[in-house]
Amino acid sequence: MPSKAWSAKRERQYAHIKESLLEGGKPVPLAEEIAARTVNKERAQHGESVEASASSINDISAGRRGGLHSHQGPGGRTLLQLRNEARQRGLKGRSTMNKAELETALAH
Repeated sequence: MPSKAWSAKRERQYAHIKESLLEGGKPVPLAEEIAARTVNKERAQHGESVEASASSINDISAGRRGGLHSHQGPGGRTLLQLRNEARQRGLKGRSTMNKAELETALAH
């Protein structure tokens, strides 16, 4: 574990995230870095760290972000996620497009 200041809960969280990343095919150094960053961000957001950057405190939690981006695997993003991105980009005609058409339009 990278830090002795972590509680037992944070050490378990680190081990769980690292294990999940390794199962997903990430190399060990990258898995350790991502797990440590995630745990440190959670600590900052819950007031457990002495110093924390504004981006760590003000950003959405890693768990929530993971939930928002969880559909980028084999099935791709959901139709609702594609429509939301199209709305943010100001794509015209997005409400009548199907999933394939949205994916094509957003790829450009």
